[in-house]
Amino acid sequence: MKSETIISEQFYSANNNLSSKENLNNPVFTVSNTASRKISKKTSNPIGSLVLAGTFLLMLAGAFSVYIFQSDFDQFQLDRINSAWGLPFLILATVLFFFQTGSFLYNLYLYFRYKPIESVSDELLPTCTVIVPAYNEGKLVWDTLLSLADSDFPEQKMQLLAIDDGSKDDTWYWMQQAKIKLGDRLTIFQQPENKGKRHALYRGFELGTGEIFVTVDSDSIVKRDTLRNLVSPFVVDEKCGAVAGNVHVLNNKKALLPKMLNVSFVMSFEFMRSAESMLGSVLCTPGAAAAYRRDAVFACLPEWINQTFMGQPSDIGEDRAMTNMILKQGLHVLFQRNAYVLTNVPEEYKGLYKMFIRWGRSNVRENIMMAQYVFKDFRNESKFGARLLFLNQSLKIVMAYPFLLFMLYFIAIHPILFLSSTLLSIFIVSSFSVLFYAKRYSLSEAFWAYSYSIFYTFSLFWITPYAIATANKKGWLTRGL
Repeated sequence: MKSETIISEQFYSANNNLSSKENLNNPVFTVSNTASRKISKKTSNPIGSLVLAGTFLLMLAGAFSVYIFQSDFDQFQLDRINSAWGLPFLILATVLFFFQTGSFLYNLYLYFRYKPIESVSDELLPTCTVIVPAYNEGKLVWDTLLSLADSDFPEQKMQLLAIDDGSKDDTWYWMQQAKIKLGDRLTIFQQPENKGKRHALYRGFELGTGEIFVTVDSDSIVKRDTLRNLVSPFVVDEKCGAVAGNVHVLNNKKALLPKMLNVSFVMSFEFMRSAESMLGSVLCTPGAAAAYRRDAVFACLPEWINQTFMGQPSDIGEDRAMTNMILKQGLHVLFQRNAYVLTNVPEEYKGLYKMFIRWGRSNVRENIMMAQYVFKDFRNESKFGARLLFLNQSLKIVMAYPFLLFMLYFIAIHPILFLSSTLLSIFIVSSFSVLFYAKRYSLSEAFWAYSYSIFYTFSLFWITPYAIATANKKGWLTRGL
């Protein structure tokens, strides 16, 4: 199977297979190519190789320790079973293991059945309003707007709106520069004050005239055919209410964390969302690139803009909330693997954990909301898939504290056994991600799945428990980083 997975250089080179005249009139890709070359030089150092080498040494050490301390493992298992809480916990863990294994195999089956919907003809494409909310993005918003304008979507059917959400930097200046270049193809607005991404999108929804709304983050770049691929499912499936794009990491050559996250994103989107799409129940349409049927948006727009949690206005998770409300209408939410978008991710630990906390809080809130309708007769078709996905998500939340307590107990009683068994488990479980990415892209980059799993397990394990405990807190967290 020919790989469809891309990285920044391939993305831009694919777009640069245009005539020389088109390239001269498309500075966003020229700038990005220059940036890409600088990034490649910046990361051509031994740090990445050392990290990968250290990853394999740790996993080998873990596997060897499990072999050496096998008798200690056996004794620990016996002691645990004979304890008052050990046997019930072991039974619960076994049940969860078989449930997760069954879910994984089912997702694998769905993945192999999945095929993205091919683009329909220009005549069949609906009218489309593309909304780009921006806050303190600087020149990145220029790159985003020009990449959208360069799309092969029919000009007469596309309305492009950009909303500056009260930025404190030069974002508005770059929007104005994009307006000068694109003319009537782009309309720009400036919020009088920063009110949050949800309110910026709301203004776009209110002003948009298209049959389909497309939302794109202001630090993201789309391929030329992304918009038409993202919108085509609405033509083919009249029950389609929303479509998720295929998100890859734009700055994956700039630092180690983006390298790791790129592999994680491919697994999350190209595997998990492919399976979810077969069930018509993709749980989250990403802010980086998503499309919504106009009627579906306006059916829930008042509820969405006025959404609260524990008495506080919701200022996070606007993408997951919109997806949830569209699923609640009985509509399908699909994934388009051929609708590529490259987006920036945090390059440092602080930005990464704050982003994950925001996602975690949103996940807790929207699972509570989903519980209110998922076991009701919310759609005419089979509801099994949506319910299975909900249960899988909910179990991860419900079991977060029990497994955290068990992990701390394990560390306190047998730290060496914990470390060795955890490293061996990472090697076994993450090998699927490695093989999946290697099949879709390249083996050398795929090994970052091991590094990411070790990094997440030992430095981000606290995210879910913390997000549960602080689910009522407001704040975007990553703004200003």
